[in-house]
Amino acid sequence: MTEITLLIADDHPVVRDGLRGMFEADPGFRVLGEAAGGVEAVELALRLDPDVVLMDLRMPGGSGVDAISELTRRGARARVLVLTTYDTDTDTLPAIEAGATGYLLKDAPREELFTAVRAAAEGRTVLSPAVATRLVTRVRAPAAASSRATESLSAREREVLELVARGTSNREIAAELFISEATVKTHLTHVYAKLGAKDRAAAVATAYERGILGRG
Repeated sequence: MTEITLLIADDHPVVRDGLRGMFEADPGFRVLGEAAGGVEAVELALRLDPDVVLMDLRMPGGSGVDAISELTRRGARARVLVLTTYDTDTDTLPAIEAGATGYLLKDAPREELFTAVRAAAEGRTVLSPAVATRLVTRVRAPAAASSRATESLSAREREVLELVARGTSNREIAAELFISEATVKTHLTHVYAKLGAKDRAAAVATAYERGILGRG
């Protein structure tokens, strides 16, 4: 298994210590550094080039959303996985819009967090159902959705979307459904059009919001 490198950004030392200890106890992860604020997180992410940044949102040394926006603007390789206690619209929506790969709450079980970090490292969208319910269509979809957005998904499109929601890559979806990656991409293109979404995270969020996917 390839080692995944991490940067932990949180203003609480106890939280940083706990996360570092948890990840360093697993040989699949290596923590490269810690940041107590958004500004420091950007500087360290650009310098240390981790695979994933675990980003809190509300920090006195620069907010997580501002840090995500800056990392996106500067083309940082690191994927940002938000890990916070906040799940209100004013927190989740700006973070995803800024470019976060995923969003988890701090009460997530350890294995769920590990799985999310691995998925984020591969660029796969990770949204807990509780958070996804808040990611309303207007965030990433056009304000005035076309009539296509109301079209129902086919059974195959729904299968593909359910796998995307679990953080499955196109290659893995192709293998599981016995279709080509090109066909997976075609199905996703149709899903995006029907849901009025522009990417995987928005499609999953919209599907949860509309009840297409269950909130398990």
